[in-house]
Amino acid sequence: MHVSAKMSGESLYIFLEGELDEYSARRARQEVDAAIEAHLACRSVVLDLSGIRFMDSSGIGFLIGRYKKLKAVRTPLYLSSPDLAADKVLSVSGIYSLIPKL
Repeated sequence: MHVSAKMSGESLYIFLEGELDEYSARRARQEVDAAIEAHLACRSVVLDLSGIRFMDSSGIGFLIGRYKKLKAVRTPLYLSSPDLAADKVLSVSGIYSLIPKL
């Protein structure tokens, strides 16, 4: 799992690449949380999923955890560019009712 982040305007964009599963979720959580904490003044966070090749239920848990972390500081979280397989998993899970897709 590779995580990178950049600010664009008042939004923090976080790019995830690789597999988001039980083995990678812990490291991804640490890196994403560090990026969020380094940019607490941002108005929104966008997780770009275009580089995700595989996601299982651990990935859903990862996303919900980031949603809760950001909700506590009243910063909206959005998802961007999931591939067809990830989009199906996210749709079935109902996560788009918490975290909108751009």
